[in-house]
Amino acid sequence: MRSPVAVRPARPEDLDALVALSLAARSESLVGSQLCTDDAERLRHQIGALVVESGALGLVGMLDDEVCGLVLARIVGPSLFTDEVAVSIEAVYVAEGARRRGVGHALLGGVVEEAQRVGATDVLAVPLPGARGMHRFLARLGFAPAAAHRVVSTEVLQRKLSADAPQPGRRPARAGLDDLIARRRRARAGRAVTATEAAQSARASTSMQVRRAEQTRRPRGSETTTS
Repeated sequence: MRSPVAVRPARPEDLDALVALSLAARSESLVGSQLCTDDAERLRHQIGALVVESGALGLVGMLDDEVCGLVLARIVGPSLFTDEVAVSIEAVYVAEGARRRGVGHALLGGVVEEAQRVGATDVLAVPLPGARGMHRFLARLGFAPAAAHRVVSTEVLQRKLSADAPQPGRRPARAGLDDLIARRRRARAGRAVTATEAAQSARASTSMQVRRAEQTRRPRGSETTTS
């Protein structure tokens, strides 16, 4: 008979197990470096600071009194731009040998209880790219795409900003494009004016030729002389 799954808040004595689970999750991911560091001592310090932080939520899932899963989350909001509160899941992981036994469901059940307690309207999760199993798991539980995160390293961002900064004597690309568009519009307007003037000149020339032709065709006998 399988043991029931238990979920409880993470404790300081769970740190070793949390570090081990985090490193296991890192090793399974194709982009594990985005999940956490591979330095166990540094990771221990980071997780320890997170679980005692105000607004943080750390839960562990247990089978046979052994920690086999974790959820690390934050309570987000209210903020300057919204009065709403949400729970943002930063990490959820179940050890390979404890999967398909309801640990993940139980952990997210604990998240729901906390969300209800703080009045959170939404629960957010950002699974790593390539984590197909986690994507399927979350989709089955009703998680739907809401936004796309974009990430860049500080070094790359600094380099791009430096390259994109205006240089003395160099016109910004956008300004050059605006000037080009303005010149093309002026050229089209000039061509339109020239065409209009040419049409008017042609009509005037035609009228003059018609009058001359009429005068040429008028019979001489029809002229009246007054003495």
